[in-house]
Amino acid sequence: MRPVIPYVVAALLFGLGVYGVLRRRNAVLLLMSVELMLNAVNLILVTASAALPLAAAGTGAAPAAAHTGQVFALFVIVVAAAEVGVGLAIVLQLYRMRASVAVDEVPLDRPGIQDGPAGEAAVEPAETGPAVEPANPTVQVRTP
Repeated sequence: MRPVIPYVVAALLFGLGVYGVLRRRNAVLLLMSVELMLNAVNLILVTASAALPLAAAGTGAAPAAAHTGQVFALFVIVVAAAEVGVGLAIVLQLYRMRASVAVDEVPLDRPGIQDGPAGEAAVEPAETGPAVEPANPTVQVRTP
């Protein structure tokens, strides 16, 4: 078995992901590009796991670990799920603070300063209604 097609597809996916990370300004698109790269790695892991034991069997050597690639792919899927969860939480907080998800407008060198998009004044969050008094006075409910 010559797994050329899965390797080429994985290379294309990874290249597309790298292009997205380097060129996109939107944080959601950056997360999607990272997902493309992780899926390319998964494809390579599974393809190599399926192809290498067959190659080893042809030489007479016993396959060392037949399902190692699948196990690593599952690990990458778990890491990708955690990355999406944390990344989307960061993107939502960024949108609440700045009303934009453009990553090149985030002032990384000035913590605590909250400028709006393109150097405008800070954006106040929209009023959602009156504050609700909590039943338990020790619990404080914050409305955005």
